[in-house]
Amino acid sequence: MNTQNNLTNTNKTLYIAQAALIAATYTVLTMIAAGFDLASGAIQVRFSEALTILPFFTPAAIPGLTLGCLISNIVTGCALPDIIFGTLATFLGAIGSYALRQNRFLCAVPPIVSNALIIPFVLSYAYHIPGGIPYFMLTVGAGEVISCMVLGQILLSALKPFRGRIFGAEE
Repeated sequence: MNTQNNLTNTNKTLYIAQAALIAATYTVLTMIAAGFDLASGAIQVRFSEALTILPFFTPAAIPGLTLGCLISNIVTGCALPDIIFGTLATFLGAIGSYALRQNRFLCAVPPIVSNALIIPFVLSYAYHIPGGIPYFMLTVGAGEVISCMVLGQILLSALKPFRGRIFGAEE
């Protein structure tokens, strides 16, 4: 019985540690992108969005990405609707990525879709950026393809050989 409790506590600790590290990494990468004026606006390529493939490896990425996006949106001075709905888009994308984790390429699609569908409304209504929803869907979607599909797949390929060491036992 005690061994079972220790194993459960170890798993919980690993889960929390992974989520915290993912959140911190997401925030740091977003701050770097913000330094290049790439973290927000009609045309954005958040380097941190490459991390949206991490649900392929661990469910801890769902709260990690969500918390990282929330913190990033707060510290970069986003409008309240962006903080709320941008975080929601990341959360939905992370859940979708986890659901599609059996296919390395499909797991990159949910964050692209959720951001391309949600963020254009934020840009239009919260920031009143001219351009229109279809234009923002195109620009945000393109940025997400670069971040999630291109950079994310490079990251996935780099991490996959070390999956067990970094993320623990495979499910």
